[in-house]
Amino acid sequence: MLGFGGPTPGCCERRSHCSRQPGCEAECFVAGILGDNPLRAQRVAQISAHYHELGGFSPYNELTLAQARALAEELARRGRRMPIACGFRHWRPWAVTALRQLHEQGCRAVAVLVMAPHQSTVSWDWYLKLAAEASEELGAGSPHLAGVVAPWWQEAGFISAITARLFEATAGWSAERRQAAGLIFTAHAIPRPVEQTSPYRSQFIQTAALAAAAFGHPAHQIAFQSQPQDSGIPWSSPDIESVLTAAAQQGQREVLVCAAGFLVDHTEVLYDLDREAVQIAARLGITLVRARCVHDHPDFIAMLAARIATL
Repeated sequence: MLGFGGPTPGCCERRSHCSRQPGCEAECFVAGILGDNPLRAQRVAQISAHYHELGGFSPYNELTLAQARALAEELARRGRRMPIACGFRHWRPWAVTALRQLHEQGCRAVAVLVMAPHQSTVSWDWYLKLAAEASEELGAGSPHLAGVVAPWWQEAGFISAITARLFEATAGWSAERRQAAGLIFTAHAIPRPVEQTSPYRSQFIQTAALAAAAFGHPAHQIAFQSQPQDSGIPWSSPDIESVLTAAAQQGQREVLVCAAGFLVDHTEVLYDLDREAVQIAARLGITLVRARCVHDHPDFIAMLAARIATL
């Protein structure tokens, strides 16, 4: 299982000039993504502060490992006992560590499961490149990369898991209140040139439409989040602030937000939506309620297990 990763206690040890002191993790993580270019130092500090506001670390790795455990249990229930290892792009355990772990467990062939629902060169393709690089780094001891679990942005199990989270978020609401609330699905913004050469946007639109239909909502909107404010190139639009502003102008007073482009409630969801977007909504006179991501919902895990079984 390949994912983005998030900072956990203990330095990543990838930056030669890091202080290695407690609290360095967030800066190491963000600099590992954005680079150590002095021109990006302000942006690194800004994003690192988000992590520090939430305790300095991210729940991403722990939540992804929980998905791996649930998937292993579901595969075993189906008679397919196989080891699963998680490797991350920007934090330990690295992808090469995951491959080494599987090799040490006797695996000679490995399937790659990309933990990203929508495809672009900076998400899906990026993880496949990471797997290939990890295999090359491990060399002769690397298991053979035998296949890739097919993408699943529109699969019933993924959609039903999203829908279940929407109903959880609105438990106790009347049908009338659900219908009246605005429904917004979000995904991570990507550079517009990348978006124009990938199915990322169209796949996200389809995910949102299928989930809204399953939820029985008469209308929904899409928005993009977590885009940098200092970029010289355009990113995916509309952003969440624009969509919330338009909702307020139309007289909307309650919105339900679902981060359907994310699989777990990690820092970009917990900060960018639960803090920043909630504050924006409050200034606009809107109450924002957020549905949890799919996490290890049984429908989602069962869908992944079924796709693995077809390899």
